[in-house]
Amino acid sequence: MDINSIVKELTLEEKAGLCSGADYWHTKAVERFNIPRAMMCDATHGLRKQLGDGDHMGIKESIKTVCFPTASALSASFDRNLLKHLGEMLGNECLSENIAMLLGPGINIKRSPLCGRNFEYFSEDPYLTGQMAAAYIQGIQSKGVASCPKHYVANDQETGRMVSDSQVDERTLNEIYLAGFETAVKQGKARSIMSAYNKVNGTYMSENKKLLTDILREKWGFDGFVVSDWGAVNNRVAGLQAGLDLDMPGGKGIQELKIIEAVKNGTLDINIVDNAVKNILTFVFNYMKPKPKINFFTLEQKHEMSADVEKECAVLLKNKNNILPLCKNKKIAFIGEFAKEPRYQGAGSSRVNTMYVTGACNAAEKANINISYAQGYTSKTSKPEQNLIDEAIKTARGVDIAVLFVGLTDAYEIEGIDRTSLDMPENQLALIKALVKVQRNIVIVLHGGSAMTMPWVDNVSAILHMHLGGDNVGTAAISLLFGDDNPSGKLSETYPIKLEDNPSYFNFPGEKNTVNYCEGVFVGYRYYDKKKMNVLFPFGHGLSYTSFLYSNIKLDKTFMNDDEILIVNCNIKNIGQVTGKEAVQLYVRNAEGSVNRPIRELKEFIKIELTPGEEKIISFKLDKRAFAYYEPLIQDFFVENGTFIIDIGSSSRDIRLNAQININSIKELPVVFTREMTIGNLMKNNKGNEFAQSVLKKIANQKKANDDSNDTAKHLGQDPKILMQRVMREMPMFSLVNHGILTDDELDEALNKLNS
Repeated sequence: MDINSIVKELTLEEKAGLCSGADYWHTKAVERFNIPRAMMCDATHGLRKQLGDGDHMGIKESIKTVCFPTASALSASFDRNLLKHLGEMLGNECLSENIAMLLGPGINIKRSPLCGRNFEYFSEDPYLTGQMAAAYIQGIQSKGVASCPKHYVANDQETGRMVSDSQVDERTLNEIYLAGFETAVKQGKARSIMSAYNKVNGTYMSENKKLLTDILREKWGFDGFVVSDWGAVNNRVAGLQAGLDLDMPGGKGIQELKIIEAVKNGTLDINIVDNAVKNILTFVFNYMKPKPKINFFTLEQKHEMSADVEKECAVLLKNKNNILPLCKNKKIAFIGEFAKEPRYQGAGSSRVNTMYVTGACNAAEKANINISYAQGYTSKTSKPEQNLIDEAIKTARGVDIAVLFVGLTDAYEIEGIDRTSLDMPENQLALIKALVKVQRNIVIVLHGGSAMTMPWVDNVSAILHMHLGGDNVGTAAISLLFGDDNPSGKLSETYPIKLEDNPSYFNFPGEKNTVNYCEGVFVGYRYYDKKKMNVLFPFGHGLSYTSFLYSNIKLDKTFMNDDEILIVNCNIKNIGQVTGKEAVQLYVRNAEGSVNRPIRELKEFIKIELTPGEEKIISFKLDKRAFAYYEPLIQDFFVENGTFIIDIGSSSRDIRLNAQININSIKELPVVFTREMTIGNLMKNNKGNEFAQSVLKKIANQKKANDDSNDTAKHLGQDPKILMQRVMREMPMFSLVNHGILTDDELDEALNKLNS
């Protein structure tokens, strides 16, 4: 269909109508042009398709379907192929239910572990977030279904999320919070973006032209349509002018009237409305195109697929004396309500209505594994119940190994409410405290969508973290606990020892609806590693039932310009006794930069499978962006001249290999030379360095300056020339006049030449 021709024929009322939803989940239809309505649907990890009147908080029931692991679990897989495969499965789900767009993935950054919606988000790291999102989007959209990454941008808390103002400096915004969305657009080719509720630097996202148009469309090349979060529009006309195409939900007609009135009174250009309509119609007509063949699976089959996905995501945090995998001949007890009724998803708009839920007790029974069971606690309250604890103590005493299923309950992680503590429920802590006194072989199986404190960590033998692992999490847990599968997940966020260690602690959730991102780019491991702070478990951490040897790192060059590609190779060998998968992580650090940067930043990763004794060569490609920081002076990413270190390891704290590369920046930053500029900063610029060196030579020829520096150097036990250079680097240029090295006229003449 010729969209341009249709837009010319539409009435103003029809155009305004198309810019708002028909109801909670559909765009508007225009029958006289055979424009159908298109349906959108919540949930990244399963469909929440509602029939009839809907809601956006997961309160009303939706169709029965399968619940896959949530984003917090999926990111721990470090597996792009897995995310693409899941996207394809969900794309098929959408096709079978006539859904044109899935509202996801959620790619906000886990700035604080207290965010109540962290279970829906991938990571504290923007690179991992972007890569997971892009693979997921590609999978969905390969089926002709649109994906809508959310919530753009800096909507990283639930407290005041509809009105809060995220105050973020330009460098931090681009390096940390925009980067995942940029990858979703450029690499994932997302066909839609959902604008968030909050303000960014004083402007509501639904009205933020800098972010919705200048950056999203003009800088990144986004050619899809922008939809509001549900009820997030503050000023509809300002939103259209900023680049917000579709206002959701609809049905009231209020916003359409505002558009019509603004066009008629001349405050809104009709061309802006036309562009929004074209963007929306492109989405609708794309969905009308012939679709790939749908691969139909029964709910039972998809339930099994959910377990297969979760097996790739679970993280083995601890395994003292290799107590895992468990021997089926041992006397084993499962303790904790989650063993029978697992917590497998979060609460809110992503909540999936499942047909089947399999807990570990049911899965053990299906696998003919004999276990005893005690409830230990109830998730309906956080208060300890002594009768349940006593029953658990009795059960734990009579077995070889006690497996405790614990973690966060629904009350701790829910859309719209932030957590106030990282602690687990009191009744679970009381249970663990009691059991470690009577049973020395305790295995913890964790359920939860974000970090939690573990005061008991040194008193248990093993910890297997299942995250929120989907409706078949029990089958995956049994398979991993008993060694039918080998854990291969890695933490996608740092687990601090205590909440107060978190870099956002003093600025989360802010005050008076304003939250200052004072920690800057030092989010998550970027902060903990820079500060050399002890953590409970570091970013990227995850154990296996086998061991891997890293060796033979090779770079294809030792010097390069910043517009070249660097190839990094290394060998990984399985030196254990069982087949396993390893998520190999590549980090980059600047050895000698002038800008305050993290110690290391994740810039590539790959997950490989190796049989016992097998060795593979893996290869990474690094481009300019891997070495760059965002420079506000040029409003772009910039690479400094100098040496960079390539670190390869199993986590941000477990680096196995490193090598260095020297990089030449083919672009210099714009500089204004002033009398206040220090000699040191002058030397960082090629032109300025020539002048600085001539000044240093002049100083060296002055006998008095040499005598002074020699005496001081002798006193401090340092080389006179080095000491003089260190002192000079901190001197402002006007000091050259004060010390009689240059006259005012000579300095002014030099500055004019430097600035010409």
